[in-house]
Amino acid sequence: MSPPRRLDLDPDTVERDLAKLVLTVVELLRQLMERQALRRVEDGDLSEDQEERIGLTLMLLEDRMEVLRDTFGLSPQDLNLDLGPLGPLLPPAPSAPDKRSEGGS
Repeated sequence: MSPPRRLDLDPDTVERDLAKLVLTVVELLRQLMERQALRRVEDGDLSEDQEERIGLTLMLLEDRMEVLRDTFGLSPQDLNLDLGPLGPLLPPAPSAPDKRSEGGS
């Protein structure tokens, strides 16, 4: 009978890998929330105030994600897990300008 295999885990690697996993899940949820918000805006389900608050919240979350990725030395591509024949976990992020104009209509 062979001895049980042991994992030699480096604490720095474990922390980064855990952060990568958590940030991947958060990024997936962020993208889903963004798509849901866009759908609701297009359907006219939200007031102008609600649209403003959701837009601001999503921009703040995206900024915070960038800070967290930088903290752990991760790029956006690092969070996109390869699911083999199913393809990447995350869809391509919609391209949008970094700063949205906030002019009134």
